[in-house]
Amino acid sequence: MTSVYYHIGRYWLLLGNVFSKPERRSVYRRLIIQEIDKIGLQSLGIVGLLSLFMGAVVTLQTAANIDSGWIPRWTIGFTTRQTMILEFSSTIVCLILSGKVGGNISSEIGTMRITEQIDAMEIMGINSSSYLILPKIIAAMFIFPFLVIISMFLGIAAGAGVGTSTGVISMTDYVYGLQYYFEGFQVSYTLIKTVVFAFIITSVSSYHGFYTFGGPREVGESSTRAVVYSMVLILISNYVLTQILLL
Repeated sequence: MTSVYYHIGRYWLLLGNVFSKPERRSVYRRLIIQEIDKIGLQSLGIVGLLSLFMGAVVTLQTAANIDSGWIPRWTIGFTTRQTMILEFSSTIVCLILSGKVGGNISSEIGTMRITEQIDAMEIMGINSSSYLILPKIIAAMFIFPFLVIISMFLGIAAGAGVGTSTGVISMTDYVYGLQYYFEGFQVSYTLIKTVVFAFIITSVSSYHGFYTFGGPREVGESSTRAVVYSMVLILISNYVLTQILLL
């Protein structure tokens, strides 16, 4: 079994090649735009659907668990806001995207490796790691925060719609709960986490795809490992960033 230190060292060596000076920046700009569409815009549907239902469910569950008359109704809006901003829209959404985006990245690059397309690029003198991986990293770190902001808005809006339509809370109380003790840094904290998670998803998935050897079966295995390791690193970094930024 290959040592974990071997993979860590090879991962950082790969990143060194990825972030080397691009040969033709105009080509990279075009690739980044393409990756923004592939990684971000094509993920908007699943992010929006998850956020709408999660905001609605959090609102209803909070309302169902408020049994005491001592707890004000605006707590429903407060809980929905905190849940969407602090955890769901960043951590949970990025965990979902690690499966969708990370799996696609690993399988795409892995297929290019086993079909010797990467070898052909290197023979032509192209920095294949930078050409294939850098646009994906930049695109994800740029577009993921926008997806998270949209997720926050949709989740909170869905909570308001469901809460008022079912009669569990008035719009006045819901809005008061949204505004109660709101700290703008919470949004900054979420966006910082999102950028870190975007880097983890793209770089780790690219690493597993780039060093795939064998056939289609190995491509599938690399894709699975990419998703699993991305999720584990997201959870670990989520804990570390929370300790650093919030406590």
